[in-house]
Formats: sequence, structure tokens, C-alpha cells
Amino acid sequence: MNTPLAETLSAALLVLVLACAIVRPFGWPEAVVAVPAAALAIVTGAISLDDALAEAERLGPVIGFLAAVLVLAQLCDDEGLFHACGAWMARTAAGRPRRLLAQVFLAASAITAVLSLDATVVLLTPVVFATAARLGARPKPHVYACTHLSNTASLLLPVSNLTNLLAFAASGLSFTRFAALMALPWLAAIAVEYAVFRRFFATDLDAGAQAPPTSDLPELPLFALATVACTLAGFVVTSAVGIDPAWAALAGALALATRALVQRRTTPKALWRSASVPFLAFVLALGIVVRAVVDNGLDSALGHLIPDGTGLPALLGIAALAAVLANVINNLPAVLVLLPLTAPSGPGAVLAVLLGVNIGPNLTYAGSLATLLWRRIVHAHDAEVELSEFTRLGLYAVPASLGAAVLALWASLTVIGGG
Repeated sequence: MNTPLAETLSAALLVLVLACAIVRPFGWPEAVVAVPAAALAIVTGAISLDDALAEAERLGPVIGFLAAVLVLAQLCDDEGLFHACGAWMARTAAGRPRRLLAQVFLAASAITAVLSLDATVVLLTPVVFATAARLGARPKPHVYACTHLSNTASLLLPVSNLTNLLAFAASGLSFTRFAALMALPWLAAIAVEYAVFRRFFATDLDAGAQAPPTSDLPELPLFALATVACTLAGFVVTSAVGIDPAWAALAGALALATRALVQRRTTPKALWRSASVPFLAFVLALGIVVRAVVDNGLDSALGHLIPDGTGLPALLGIAALAAVLANVINNLPAVLVLLPLTAPSGPGAVLAVLLGVNIGPNLTYAGSLATLLWRRIVHAHDAEVELSEFTRLGLYAVPASLGAAVLALWASLTVIGGG
């Protein structure tokens, strides 16, 4: 296929895949359109079979890691972890909406960092709805916090977000160094988000609530908590000895799954469903389509826009470009496009891309798949999300939190070093 035709076809396929992922016509899974689109790109020669197989091989461990973490999060929910979290928030908030917001920020940040952003969107958001209703508090500030923190609070660990897994693989960093470099940006971005939320939702937070009725707190799922702690330790150990951390995630998921199966609290079919296989197929197909777009000219076009070096101005420029691109073509394609272009500049540039594609999507609905999923969950609870309000909140939060996070990353790179 000649170059202009390959460019046009690959770009059209990417637009089609993203549009169907956002709209989900007839309720179809994202993979229904993405997989045939990837196949069409290969058959027509927009991407060679060898390049497509190479991309699949590169994404394979990342997708396996994601599957294990999704199963782990669902099993934690089955063990009662999120129910216990909701009871804790209600008890400690004591009828004060501002304190409840703080509790939601703490819970969402921890869950996103450890169990991935999908756990916050899919499992915590309904708990927050129920907790706000139990207290008679206005749910909007707390529910909005779930979607913002599913993006912003996913900066800390390689396991927190699919974009992180991709960046982790491209950065060459160990698990512990990645976490060390991202700890300060993670804290800075969350702190700015919290300040913005308190100001933006002041009226809702001042409306008051009621203290929950006195009741015993549910029993903590100690086995689930211990398994998650051991899994995190396994990430550190496997990374240190050069083993793919996906094996640690698999071990944690197997430990909880075996217990649940023995106690007959789950089934193999439920475990398969929790792995979100259609979504995994979508990620793989999307990666192939994006690779076709990159190889057919997008890399050259963007290469001229990416600043050189890893000084503060360069990091700001890279993060801003990544944030804009995430809102134009979604954050997952954006990170797939930008990582090959920034990896030669070193880990600092790769992590700046990550800041942009994780924080930037809080500006628009289409910025991340997590936000689109959150919106469907909100609608399922008979609540509305106003586009104007969502965008206004994003305009306040995204530039401030992104700027603070980039400054913090620059400071971390200066002190710790990116080697």
C-alpha cells in the first residue's frame, strides 16, 4: 500500500475504533470494532504482519498484568473490602461532608494506586453513592472525586493504570525507582485536586449531612488485605531480581481465587468475566492500529513538537503535549504514540508523558476510558453529569495539578536521579 493511502486508512481506523469505544453502539464491547479494524490494517498492508506481531509481543506481558490485577480487584470486592471501606467512610465522616470528601480522597487514592483505577471507577463509585445517601450528603463532590482520582491518583505505581504499565516497560526503571520518582508528583497532584474540589463544591459541602446510625463496623477482610500486601511486596522483589512483576500479580490473584473457589463464593465463569477479556482484546487491537498510525507518519509529525532534554521547561512541554493529545485521541492511544518518541530521552521524559496522559483526561469525557465508564455508572444511579460543569472543574483542576506534578517530578529527578 502506498504511503498516503496507508496514512489515510490507519488514521480512519483509529478514529473509528475510538468513536465506537466512546459511543459503544448497541452496547457492543469495544473489541467488536477494534479487532476487525486491526485485522483490516494488517490485511491491507497499513501495517506489516511482522510489525503487528512485534507489537502484540510487546503488549502481551502488559495485558497479562492487567488481567491479573482486574481479577485481584474483583476478588477483593467479593471479600467485602469495598463494603468495609464505605462503612469506615460513613463512620469517620460523622455527618460532615467536608470530612467525607477527605475520606473519599484517601480511599480513592489508595485503591487507585494499589488496585488500579478500574477498581475505583467500577467498585468504589457505587460505594460512595451509597455512603453519601446514607449520610444525606449531596453526592456530587464525592462522586466526581472518584473519576478525577481514578486518573490523577494512578500516578504512583506501575500497576495503578494501564498507561503506567506501558510507561514502566518503556522507562527501564525498577518498580521501586518508578514509585520513588512518582511519589512526590502523586502527592502534589492529589493535594491540588483536593484544594480545587473544596473550593469548587463549597456550596454542596456546606449543605450538611447527618451522622450515621450507630452500628458495628463490618469485619475487615484480613485475608484479602494480607494478599494485597504480599502482592505489592512481590512486585518489588520480582522487579529487583529481573522477573516480570506480572507473575506477582498472578500469584496474588490465584491466592484469592483459590480461596474463593474452595469456599464456593465464586465460579470459574465469574473469574473469567472479571478479567474483562473483551477489553484486553480491545487494548491489543488498539495497540496494533496505533502502531499503524505511528509508522505511517504520525511519529514524524509529533517528533517536531516534542521538546529536547529533561529540564523543567522540556518536562512541562512534554506533559502539556501529552495532556492535549490524550483529550484529542484518548489517553491510551496517546501514550502508545508518545512513548517510542520520548523513550530515547530517558525516564524523565517518559514519566512526563505519564503525567500528561493521566492527569490531562480530567478535562473532557473522552480523555480516558475510565471516565467514560464512570459516566455510565453515574447514569445507572439516576444521576446526571453536566458537560459544562465537568469541563469547568477540569479547567480549574488540570492545569494546576499538572503543573504541580511536573514541578514535583523535576525535583524528584534532580534529587533521586532517573538512572
